[in-house]
Amino acid sequence: MKITVMGSGAWGTALALVLVDNGHDVTLWTYKAQQAQEMREQRVNRRLKGVELPPQLAISDDLSTVAQSEMIVMATPSFAVRDTAKMIAPLVKDDVVIVTVSKGVERDSALSMSQVAEHELGGKGRFVALSGPSHAEEVALRVPTGCVAASDDQGAAMITQDAFMNHNFRVYTSEDIIGVELGAALKNILALCCGISDGLGLGDNTKALLMTRGMTEMARLGMAMGGRKETFAGLSGMGDLIVTC
Repeated sequence: MKITVMGSGAWGTALALVLVDNGHDVTLWTYKAQQAQEMREQRVNRRLKGVELPPQLAISDDLSTVAQSEMIVMATPSFAVRDTAKMIAPLVKDDVVIVTVSKGVERDSALSMSQVAEHELGGKGRFVALSGPSHAEEVALRVPTGCVAASDDQGAAMITQDAFMNHNFRVYTSEDIIGVELGAALKNILALCCGISDGLGLGDNTKALLMTRGMTEMARLGMAMGGRKETFAGLSGMGDLIVTC
């Protein structure tokens, strides 16, 4: 499968390595020409120290790479998802699978990342959110990891599962895309609370209290926004909360 990963940060690069391991034709896109040249020549990404970029991984700053892609992985920072989707909108195929892996909720609109991308692509694409407890550096080092591919389109979710899953990277599927995306975003608030707790010199008791009661609040908000309660007990909810806290 021909796949473009939009965004050459640690997470985008780590996922590109998973896809290369699985034999796909992968291009890692960065908006900085100098960074693209540096990574092509040195075969490293400064944000993933000690990880070699294989020769099979193409690295480019040319947007035209998305035109022939069967899957596009949106791995830019959350604040850049809208602008990136707007840039590629004229180039993407109607039936391309768009996998959003950025975690967050857009500040002004309160839309999830897949909703932001869908809005800018104007009806093009089949949208999937891939999320879970997944530190980029561990994924790049092939540490066993599990994630969830969630979509209203189960065919697209299964295509994503098949594209990413291997011996080290386990992928489950879900129909609850909003629940999965909210779990990924909301856990960051609780992780900040746990950091404050550590800074105050408080103990494990306090952190367990914050995580457990915070998860209850995450699930309640998620359900109010259209997600399913059980999603928050899974990898994209409790799992991501644990790894981040």
